[in-house]
Amino acid sequence: MNSPILIQPVVLSGGSGTRLWPLSREKYPKQLLSLVGDDSLLQATVRRVIGTPGVTLTAPMVVCNEEYRFVIAEQLRLLGTDGNVVLEPFGRNTAPALTLAALAALQNAADPVLLVMPADHVITRTAAFQDVVSRGAALAANGAVVTFGITPDLPETGYGYIQAGELYDAAADASARVIARFVEKPDLATAQGYLAAGNYLWNSGLFMMRASVWLAALGNCRADILAACQSAWDAGKTDGEFVRVGRDAFAACPSDSIDYAVMERIAAQTQGASHAGALPPGVVLPLDAGWSDVGAWDALWQVLPKDDHGNVAQGDVLLQDCANTLALSEGRLVACVGVSDLVVVETADAILVSHKDKTQDVKKIVDRLKSQKRAEGSIHRKVFRPWGWYDGVDAGERFQVKRIVVKPGGTLSLQMHHHRAEHWIVVSGTAKVTKGDETFLLSENQSTFIPLGTTHRLENPGRVALEMIEVQSGSYLGEDDIVRFEDVYGR
Repeated sequence: MNSPILIQPVVLSGGSGTRLWPLSREKYPKQLLSLVGDDSLLQATVRRVIGTPGVTLTAPMVVCNEEYRFVIAEQLRLLGTDGNVVLEPFGRNTAPALTLAALAALQNAADPVLLVMPADHVITRTAAFQDVVSRGAALAANGAVVTFGITPDLPETGYGYIQAGELYDAAADASARVIARFVEKPDLATAQGYLAAGNYLWNSGLFMMRASVWLAALGNCRADILAACQSAWDAGKTDGEFVRVGRDAFAACPSDSIDYAVMERIAAQTQGASHAGALPPGVVLPLDAGWSDVGAWDALWQVLPKDDHGNVAQGDVLLQDCANTLALSEGRLVACVGVSDLVVVETADAILVSHKDKTQDVKKIVDRLKSQKRAEGSIHRKVFRPWGWYDGVDAGERFQVKRIVVKPGGTLSLQMHHHRAEHWIVVSGTAKVTKGDETFLLSENQSTFIPLGTTHRLENPGRVALEMIEVQSGSYLGEDDIVRFEDVYGR
């Protein structure tokens, strides 16, 4: 009896999701948000593979930018899995990210099948997804590079397409087809032709292949990417729960996608195009499992439950005589009257109102915010840190007020400021304060003053969250006015 196929789930957590602004921002992108259900999109991606029949799963591996490392580690912990987190010092697109994952997967002398999944997609029918994964694993274990093509139900112009060719191996899987070609996002008339033809599928960005198969294929197609990633891996080190690759070596790595670097060349080989070195066969399996890349607000509206008038309301929302409208509130009451086909999104520092047909253009607003160097384009008012989070409640010319929450056991760095003093007021919990040569405890309704230039640290020694108010005053209040002397998080 054959042993179950070993699968290494690989979650690629790149991208900033600018079309889902103002919820998704550069410093806290959409894969970290709970947009559909209680899990974040990243957590849902990890969770949906659990229980896949007929295979053995290793702990998930997430490849992400180092900026998100603590949030991702915390989200994995909340799922009950430690996982492996491979850090990219720079974004270099999906081909280098997958290459780092393949190198990491081969460290244990196994050659698992990699199940490569973007962190920010939605799949509503888990059982159907797991069935295709099980079938794809068998093909990948025998040397194929497998991708999943989404069965289209409309002439979508926002996705690339895969043309399915002849049967790959009817005895192995009657639905597996050879990849004939990849095509770019079409215009409407072309997309309508694809839908009518019946052999075109949406390109999902989901892949399966053995780690060694990917590295060999990349070596044939883009030896420069493989060499740079190998050098970065060799120069890397383990940092607690994270794997850091060599920064300088990875900086020299070219940027390219899985599709452009390898998959299109595999498809070209199928068509008889010349290529230096044989490539593995490329196979596409159709997937009909309620998939969406949630690329814009109209796509999110499509996958969320609606009322009898096609409305989606989340948070403190009142709708009166509305239809086909998406209204989300993070805090304040949002009331909509007599509107249809609108998107309304409220956050603490920004409100978006858009026609549902124009949600792709939200990115243009983000571009304008960044060109004006406005913080709303990249960060939320609420900022997450490895020790907890803070919310910028108010600010003026020479003051700033923050609400700070430190999780149990959390410790801020030992630090000093050149340009500001700080007043700390404990609202709930217990604070352990280091101020110069002193160390003392503060409890509810107690406070202290940290003079400008004084070395200080804040810790939560208790078992419940520490909540406090910080009032900063001084000539400069930027986050870069921090001189760190010690930091348990290695910042």
